[in-house]
Amino acid sequence: MSNASPLSAPILTRAQALQNLANKEFDVVIVGGGVTGLGVAVDAASRGLHVALLERHDFSSGTSSKSSKLIHGGLRYLQQGDVRLVYEALHERRRLRSNAPHLVQVLPFMIPIVTKDGLIKKKIARALGSALWMYDLTGGWRIGKFHRRLNAKAAYKHLPTMPEARLASAYLYYDAAADDSRICIALAQTAAQQGATLANWCSVTGIEKDASGQFIVKAQSQEGDALTIKAKAVVNATGVWADDVRKLDEGKHPSSIRPAKGVHITVPWNLVRNDIAVVIPVPKDKRSLFVVPWVPNGDGTFQYTYIGTTDTSYDGSVDNPQCTKDDIDYVLRALNASITNEVTHKDVLAVWAGLRPLVKPDENEKIGERTADLSRRHRVSTSDSGVITVTGGKLTTYREMSEDAIDAVVRQLHLSQKKYRCRTKNLELHGARGYRESKSRNTQQVHLAHRFGSYASDIDALIAAQPELGLPLIDGLPYLRAEAMYAATHEMAYTLDDVLSRRTRALLFNRGATKNAARSVAELIAPQMKWSESDINNQVEHFIAICAEEEAAGLVTESEFIAATKEQS
Repeated sequence: MSNASPLSAPILTRAQALQNLANKEFDVVIVGGGVTGLGVAVDAASRGLHVALLERHDFSSGTSSKSSKLIHGGLRYLQQGDVRLVYEALHERRRLRSNAPHLVQVLPFMIPIVTKDGLIKKKIARALGSALWMYDLTGGWRIGKFHRRLNAKAAYKHLPTMPEARLASAYLYYDAAADDSRICIALAQTAAQQGATLANWCSVTGIEKDASGQFIVKAQSQEGDALTIKAKAVVNATGVWADDVRKLDEGKHPSSIRPAKGVHITVPWNLVRNDIAVVIPVPKDKRSLFVVPWVPNGDGTFQYTYIGTTDTSYDGSVDNPQCTKDDIDYVLRALNASITNEVTHKDVLAVWAGLRPLVKPDENEKIGERTADLSRRHRVSTSDSGVITVTGGKLTTYREMSEDAIDAVVRQLHLSQKKYRCRTKNLELHGARGYRESKSRNTQQVHLAHRFGSYASDIDALIAAQPELGLPLIDGLPYLRAEAMYAATHEMAYTLDDVLSRRTRALLFNRGATKNAARSVAELIAPQMKWSESDINNQVEHFIAICAEEEAAGLVTESEFIAATKEQS
């Protein structure tokens, strides 16, 4: 007889969510299911408000699944003089480490110092050291480790593909990393535990007010159901789509968002061989990129390395940003200038591209043309009708953004600020309660613990009931068949792409291998998804089309891609 713990009941259920939306009234409706919207849902529900959240696609399908996967203060913001932002971000990093220890792990970063022609030069090394001391004192010390200087030999061991003869020394400092989509799923689960109703694949089509001043939110589910939802307040947390939602409310497009594109590429780890994250400069640019090892093998080696992110102004369709040939060239130029191996387009296994919803500066603000110079601060604004919009910000500060948004709701509804105070500073996210950092060298156990926390036992229960679910989902990737099954039954996955791009990150690791496995994954989860053979074919075709779009974009220049998307629209 198996000793496995019983499988927990699903917290997120689509049928119940749609029923609630059709039959209940809410204190607040949140539009947008990225990290900000989900954070707003957790904040509002934990205060005791009746909450509904609507996302037109999948949870985290926009910017929130396409970040650098880092929970950090933003060392470069010190260079811009924004000490307050760094201070706040480092505070939020500490809170996330405490509230979601299974999802957020400490990650060492190295900044190499070289003698000439590359990386960081000696003449600015002293200034960098001062900046790192400020970073530590601002809040970096809360991670439990201060930065330190490494000699050339020690630095070289962390990245043995560097040009050793030019390497003088390096700085080592500490930040944190997390799978952004897993944070979003944990937030969705947490919000549901607090009583919120959440529905992905449910588009908002209208925002009105009735004679009593109550909001009427009209929506359409993917199943074709028209919904009319009553609420006392509405929060717009749709990121780069914020102005589109504001248009539903205000009747005109305010053009308050300046999208900035960030791309990453994934390459085989053995071409780079870094055992920690490394910061490299971009030649002839003021930016730097992160080079991050990915998927540990348990012996100090890894399967992949990803490199990013860029920061460029974007004027194409916000619905479909892609990593173009220009983007890949940019990243490879920086990488190849910092290591002795030559990494080419043929070595790129996967890519991802997302858009930062940066707030346009006021007319009197003196900001340069570069999106990198724009503030990462968030803004909470209220329309004449009372719709509250939260824009800007960064992954690390989502909780603070959410608190500010619901503080605005509390004021708007004239609620007691004491009774409805924020409760998320110390609120554990789903999977944190009962979690203990594993000392095991079993990479599978560590992998599951860092994805599901204390609910990793659910995966064990599935495998105990059906041992074949313990087999790899995709050859060469860390995911198990049970994880795809769990995504279908417990994590509100609705499409094959939801499973392969966000519940797992297979598409971001290796596009070719994931595409080849698409049909087998679809057939695996089809009974839980109630897919017919025709549905399976449609899901596979749609996913392969997504892969084909990525592949095609990587072969054209940015201007060619933008021109093509404008023609299509």
